[in-house]
This record gives sequence, C-alpha cells and structure tokens, in this order.
Amino acid sequence: MDHLNVLVVDDELGMCLGIERALRDLTVAVPDVSEEIAFNVEVANTGSEALSIIEAAPPHIILLDYKLPDMLGCDILEKIKACERTDLLVIIITAFASIETAVETIKCGAYDFLPKPFTPEDLRNVVQKAAGRLILQKKAESLIKEKRQIRFQFISVLAHELKSPLNAIEGYLRIMRDRNLGGEIEKYDRMIERSIIRIGGMRKLIFDLLDLTRIESGQKKRSFEKIDLCKVAFDSIEMMSTVAQAKKVEFEMKDRSPKIMTAARDEIEIIFNNLVSNAVKYNVEGGKVTVDVELKDNIATIRVTDTGIGMSPEEAARIFNDFVRIKNSKTKNIMGSGLGLSTVKKLAALYKGDVSVTSEQDRGSTFTVTLRADLKQESEEDGYSKGWSFSSRQDIQTM
Repeated sequence: MDHLNVLVVDDELGMCLGIERALRDLTVAVPDVSEEIAFNVEVANTGSEALSIIEAAPPHIILLDYKLPDMLGCDILEKIKACERTDLLVIIITAFASIETAVETIKCGAYDFLPKPFTPEDLRNVVQKAAGRLILQKKAESLIKEKRQIRFQFISVLAHELKSPLNAIEGYLRIMRDRNLGGEIEKYDRMIERSIIRIGGMRKLIFDLLDLTRIESGQKKRSFEKIDLCKVAFDSIEMMSTVAQAKKVEFEMKDRSPKIMTAARDEIEIIFNNLVSNAVKYNVEGGKVTVDVELKDNIATIRVTDTGIGMSPEEAARIFNDFVRIKNSKTKNIMGSGLGLSTVKKLAALYKGDVSVTSEQDRGSTFTVTLRADLKQESEEDGYSKGWSFSSRQDIQTM
C-alpha cells in the first residue's frame, strides 16, 4: 500500500486533531489504478512552521487555513508556486468562505477549496479527489518516462542493426577502391555479392518497420474479404520454394481443402510468409516443413512445423518481442530484422487470437497461430480498431 503525506496548517488545535483523526484510518482506491492509498498526517500551527516543513520534506497534500497568525494562505501558495512543484496539491480550508476568497486562492495555485465548518465525510471526499489526481499524474509521468526509454531502446537497436551491414559494405567498397586484391574484377565478385545481400537485409528491415508502424498506427482502412487460408499458405510455400530447394528442404501441406475465413488478405499473407520463411531459414540441410491449416467453430488454426535448429525455452520465451533474434553459432549467417514474429503476434491480436511456439533444440519448432474467422470489418469491440492497413509484400524477412 502506498502512502501520501498530508500537512495540516491551522492555528486551531481542535481542527488539527479532528483532521488527523478523520484521515488516520482512511484508505483510498484510485479508479483505473490497482493500488490503495493511505495517509501520513503532520501538523503545523503557523505559516513559517509550515514553510520550514515544506522546504525540508515536501508533503503531497496540504490542508491550508486561509488566515494564519503570521501570514495568509495566499502567501504560502505564492512561495509554493515559485518552486514550480507539480506533485503537491493545496486545499484551502477557511471560515471566511466566499466566492472572492475561492477565486483568489485558486488563482494563487490552490487545487481545491473546503469551507468551514465541514464534516469528516466532506474532508475525506476532497482528500480522496486530490489523492486520485496525484496518483494518476504520477502514473502518467511514469508512462511518459517509460515511453522515452522504449524510444531510446528502439533507436539504439535500430542503429545497431543498420550499423553492422553499413560497416561491412563500407569495408568492401574500400577494398575495391584501393584494389587490394589486384586489378582483376572477378576477385571482387564475392564482396559485391555480400554487399548486395547486406543491402537486401537493410531494405527488409525498413519494410518490416513499415509493417509494424502500420499495425500500430491504424491510419488506413482494412479491406476484408472471403479468403481461402490454404490458398494463401500454398502461395507462401511457392514463394519460398527456390530457397527451400537450395537447402533441400521439403514441404508438406496436410489437408488442402478450402478453409474460408473473413480477413484482410495482406495481413494473412504476412502471417504465412513470416512463418514459412522462418521454417525454411532456420531448418537444416535436407529438412522438412509441414504446414497445417484447420477451421473449426469459427477459429482458424495455423501450424507451421520445421525440423530445424530449434530454440531453448529461454529463447522461445523472448522470440515474439520486437527486434529479438536468436543469436548463436548456428544463426550467425542468417539475416533478419527481429520484427517478423512480433508482427505476427500483433496481427493475431487483431483477430482476437494469439501465437505460440513449442521448440526443442536440434529437433525443430512448431509455431501455432489462432485467429477468429468471423470478425466483421466494422467491428471495434475489445480494442479492435478501424482503419488498420498493411502493405502486401512477398519478401518479408524475419528474425
């Protein structure tokens, strides 16, 4: 349980004791925040005493009498205002209740106004409102700080992902410029080929970032239609057939009978392209990829199984986060952005579904995606937003 510090500033001892007693056992449940708030109460009888306490250990809430023996409440408000504190709220309490007094104190920076005499319930209500304001403000500031940190981490990872291929390409170009291998152009063929591969990786990183931002921005209208999941799966298999043949990887697609669902075709293409592409890239020479599509009770289930290098439980637990790639001796030569599977997860959420993986090192992995097959384009239930769109591409690079 969190605690807020309350300073009561009043020259009437009975008033101070009454407020302290009313707040002693008060707990507040703040709406939209899963925590309870209790209060620590401190008392000051003069303005100068209150200013000393505020300077030494600023409270969160001040219950301030408008007229004190040595100064007015507005004098204290002006001093607090000069400190530009946003985490301190002042509630004026006074027997000189009038519209003019209320306006004056609010202009000076008071949060609220409580005229004397007031009941314990009146006091609790105004303190509860102030506590809720402070806690929600604290949460908002925490979210802003977290957003800045996430942005910093995002830029750092992106810079790292781009710096490595750029350094490699620059190194190759310097070798070619200085003719370090002699004047025969054939000697530089491998460097040219490696540079082209690196540029392709950067281009695919940019495309994956565009997919990700389109998912999260929701700026364009989605185009829903009846699509055959097995047909989309078969198209993805055909797209990867050349790469699969080079690794002697075989495809098996189980039931090919039509499985019809309502969806945006480009979104489903992105899901299949990522899963099938990964299953080939992370497979072993002479391995196998099995694609299975089911449709039952308005739930579409997509399973893509490979006989590849697999993952540890720790790796599998992180694999659906942005920019996560499995890096070890077996994957060091596999290019990717680390955004493909996180994109699949976000897309599955749009269809009120999810994605999961079961994997065993050196034996392979099975990725399973579930999707609601009967969603309507105009639905906005459960955070399902209108206007989300994605580019349709056939060259998605993952992990």
